[in-house]
This record gives sequence, C-alpha cells and structure tokens, in this order.
Amino acid sequence: MATTQHYLWASGHFLLLISALRYIFLWITFKPASVFWYKASYTGALVSYAIVCQKSLGTPQPNLAFFRRAMLDENIQYFLLALFWFTSKPIPVTLLPFAIFSLFHALTFTRTTLMPQFLPPGPPNAAGQPQPHSVAKKLQAWVKANYDSAMRVVALTELLILGRVFIGAIAGLPILSLVLGYFITANSLLAPIVFAHFLRQRYYQSAFTREAVGLVTKRVDGYVRQPGSPPAAAQVWDKVQMLTSRWAGSTLAPNAGEAAGAAGAAPRR
Repeated sequence: MATTQHYLWASGHFLLLISALRYIFLWITFKPASVFWYKASYTGALVSYAIVCQKSLGTPQPNLAFFRRAMLDENIQYFLLALFWFTSKPIPVTLLPFAIFSLFHALTFTRTTLMPQFLPPGPPNAAGQPQPHSVAKKLQAWVKANYDSAMRVVALTELLILGRVFIGAIAGLPILSLVLGYFITANSLLAPIVFAHFLRQRYYQSAFTREAVGLVTKRVDGYVRQPGSPPAAAQVWDKVQMLTSRWAGSTLAPNAGEAAGAAGAAPRR
C-alpha cells in the first residue's frame, strides 16, 4: 500500500511534468511564459528528490564519509542541480531531462498505484493469480520499450545544455553581449562550471552519458577532419579533447546504491 510519503513523491513528479510541459510549450511557440511555471517545475523536482535522498541516505551525518557517499549518489546530484536551476535565471532547455524522468515516474505510479484503484484486474493466470488490467499491461510495455531511448535523449540533451550555458556565459561578457545578446539569453559564468562538474560525474556513473559523449565526439571528429576542413579546426578540436581529458581524468567510483536510487528519482544507468 502506498504511503503518504509515496503520494507526496509522486505529486512532485506530476507537478514537475505538468509545469514543465506548459513552460516548454510556451517557450517553443514564442509566447510569454511566466516564471511561475519554471519555478513550479523545479519545486516539484526538489520535493521528489528530497524524499528519495532521505530514504536512500538516511539522516545527514557531519562526517567526510557521509559527504562523499552523498556526492556520489545520483539523486543528490540531481537534487543539487535542480536547486541550482531553481535559484538561477530561467533556461527552458534545462527542464527537459527532469521532465523526461518525471514522465516515466508518473506513468509507473499511475500503473502501479492509481490504476488498481479504478480498473478491475484482468483474468487470472494459470496459477490462479490475478493479473493487471490490459491497459496497465500496455502502459508497462510502453515504458519498458521506450526507457532506453528516452535515457539516450536525456544524455544528449544534457550535452546540449552544456553548450547552451557555455554560450550563455560568453554572451554575458561586455564585449560579446551586443552581438550574442540578440540570439541567446545570458547566464552566469558559474552555470557552465557547475554543469560541467555535474556532467563529469554523470560520465563516470551513466553508460548513456558515455554513449552520448562518444557519439558527439565521433560526429565532431568526422566534421573537422573531412577533406576541405581548415587544418586549424582539427588542431583546436584536438586541444579541446586533450584539456577535457586532463580535467575529467580522475576516476570516480560509482555509487553502489545507484540502481536502487535510480528507481526512486532518476531512472538512469
């Protein structure tokens, strides 16, 4: 039986999903979008992730071991990221990964908790055990079939966000603001630093992020080395890869409880 805490967790995901869809729809249709919906989205995220973090880590302890374990927990990572975006100037694209996570959680909660209260069970199996309603089965099949593809979209979107906040940070510089300011909203210089460190963690802990990085690297590599490309493009790209490898070179041990935590807040692998 679902507890009050479980309903609160699900409410956070529903709030995030509905608010994010509204804000993103207004954004892509070039209509004025109230910051209320942006803040409401991340409020839902903070509620849901806070519950899962408390369940997975327990009561915070003032010692280095607990701090390190917390920093390696992907739910803590997403909680801190949601808090950062909540307190920052709105950047609509940052909502996409959280909205995708919440879509899968909302569908799973609907199937496992809400549907059994309104839909009769299906015919029993050979062992006489009641089976879920046919609609619940179809929903489960859809979630299972589309999960990996959705996580790949999340990983690619997070790389897109890194590019967006990097350009946004440059756009805020006095020299370039007159040019880039017409095309993109400036963000703080802290945003690309925070998000780059977040992605560094994800690279070591998520196979989907490693796959996305490999895909983007291959595409850029093929573009800068194709016949006719300026030699300087390949040289700059090689320098970027070298500096990135040095910066992200230290290995981070994946959190042993990642799989369990992912089921609660961020369905990643």
